[in-house]
Amino acid sequence: MNSTYHKWLALIGICSVLLLPSQGYGQFSNSGQLLFEVGGKLPLTRGITTLAGAGGGALTPWATISGNELDRGIGATGHVSHVHVSDFSLTSIGAAVGFYDKVELSYSHNIFDTRDAGALLGLGQDFNIKQDVAGLKVRLVGDAVYDQDLWLPQIAAGVQYKRNNRGDLVKGLGAISRDGADFYISATKLFLAQSLLVNGTLRLTKANQTGLLGFGSTDSSGYAVQPEFSVALLLSRRLAVGGEYRFKPNNLGFAKEDDWLDLFAAYAITDNVSLTLAHTRLGSVATFENQNGVYFSLQAGF
Repeated sequence: MNSTYHKWLALIGICSVLLLPSQGYGQFSNSGQLLFEVGGKLPLTRGITTLAGAGGGALTPWATISGNELDRGIGATGHVSHVHVSDFSLTSIGAAVGFYDKVELSYSHNIFDTRDAGALLGLGQDFNIKQDVAGLKVRLVGDAVYDQDLWLPQIAAGVQYKRNNRGDLVKGLGAISRDGADFYISATKLFLAQSLLVNGTLRLTKANQTGLLGFGSTDSSGYAVQPEFSVALLLSRRLAVGGEYRFKPNNLGFAKEDDWLDLFAAYAITDNVSLTLAHTRLGSVATFENQNGVYFSLQAGF
């Protein structure tokens, strides 16, 4: 499937969601039995969508499940996101489905554009690396929003399988494989009285630049635990600001890999549609230093 197909698919999905009612309603059988409900979550409490497609922040997954559904419903989200830093850009298009606020399935197609840097690296102007990411997340215990009388956060575990289309290139750069899996566990707590959301994630990974440059290397082939943190302050029912910090491995010998951070603002235009804008600092990428820029994402869900 080409990038144009993915863009149209995401646009159709978002337009479909825009036509849905903003709050919960049910789907019934012919006998009147409730099959499932749609909607019900407070705006922004489903999180936004990471570049890998899972529900959470822009850079790190949260324990929240994508979609607006509660524990009797099915929901979904679609997203189009774009990161533009000094020498590179990344476009992400994908969707996620949440089942009964318990299980999340996600898919994301990412296009990494080397722009002018591609020519300087000898790859060619606007050289692209395309990556597909399939994810599964399961809520284990807790409810980040409704367990306000408990200190226990919502905890979820997930896996993300990633594969890119440049196997020969990433092996030439020192990676062992073009595909691999990340495993993570996240804990998320919303303190409603303080309008404060806190998330911590531990990721087991050997991905180089989230897998865009392959997995592992001849010097470092094993998994490493990398922590990730997110904090968001709800300024109103529809506006949140915050930041994320993501530790990264440093496997490849030809170029160092820095930690990532962002400072974001997310606004829920309606209960179904949200916009996110972030200042992003990715550090060194493929020998190009100070990769700072912006992250923009349009997301729709029901």
